[in-house]
Amino acid sequence: MSLSAAEENSASEIHLPADIDWHMLDKSKFFFLGAALFSGVSAALYPVVVLKTRQQVLPAHISSLKLSLSIMNHEGVRGFYRGFGTSLTGTIPARALYMTALEVTKSSVGTATVRLGFSDTTATAIANAAAGLSSAMAAQLVWTPIDVVSQRLMVQDCNGSSIKSGKNMIPSSSSCRYANGIDAFRKILNADGPRGLYRGFGISILTYAPSNAVWWASYSVAHRLVWSGVGCYASKKDENAVNGGGGCGYRPGSKEMVAVQGVCAAMASGVSAMITMPLDTIKTRLQVLDGEENGRARPLTVMQTVRNLVKEGGFAACYRGLGPRWVSMSMSATTMITTYEFLKRLSTKNRESLTP
Repeated sequence: MSLSAAEENSASEIHLPADIDWHMLDKSKFFFLGAALFSGVSAALYPVVVLKTRQQVLPAHISSLKLSLSIMNHEGVRGFYRGFGTSLTGTIPARALYMTALEVTKSSVGTATVRLGFSDTTATAIANAAAGLSSAMAAQLVWTPIDVVSQRLMVQDCNGSSIKSGKNMIPSSSSCRYANGIDAFRKILNADGPRGLYRGFGISILTYAPSNAVWWASYSVAHRLVWSGVGCYASKKDENAVNGGGGCGYRPGSKEMVAVQGVCAAMASGVSAMITMPLDTIKTRLQVLDGEENGRARPLTVMQTVRNLVKEGGFAACYRGLGPRWVSMSMSATTMITTYEFLKRLSTKNRESLTP
């Protein structure tokens, strides 16, 4: 399952470190270091998530720059970290579920597809897609209630900082005020029961499961294509250096590895963001906004949410926040994949097994 050469007929092989399977990891070190590393990544990217969420719930489009300046003027830096404590609390168990499902599925499906006779490239893409699908579904058991609480905190009082005009007021965000994440959790549970915390769970699965499957499959294909291009370049370089002969092979350094991972992650994020953006906008509105029935606040249905979006700005309204989401996904994916690969190598039981 490892990518050991760019192309079979290339004169210059690319020698990459061997893949690290689930059974090769020290699980306690893997989860402990993973919690610390990914918490740092979440903190760095959280302001972009706040921007995306507010753009999705506002009835009219506001540019990211204009909204950022408004938040800074009215709320200060704290405005970019509303709900962060709640989100960080959920990061540890959600990431643990995500990484476990990802590695177990990738290892088992990868082995099965190779045995069925698929090529290495196809087997890797299938295994990554299946792993992305299963890991997203497992993580949503924790992420959905965390999303509901943190997103409500993100948009609380944001009418005051959203370029005041009637058309930019959030239509029906929850009228209940929350002191913090625990208070929000308690009030939502009292008002709507467990269903309130899992509002939008179905659409979350429909959003993140295919999004992860598309991302991991796209990343796998992009990874193969980029290294193939590097292999062709290295082959030509070897031919120029050695008259008529093949080179001894190209062994990329850590900087090249990180650069290729970053480029592939950004490419995969662009594909995934474009495909799943409408579902993400609908999910966010379902979790944050309420409708009104007989003078009482009621959760919106998917159809009501879609109708409201189309009424506000047509199909383009479903793509509000696409810029911040793509930036967030690209930055998150780049740091995630590089951190993830670094984490796996830190957590391996036997470092000698990494030598190709």
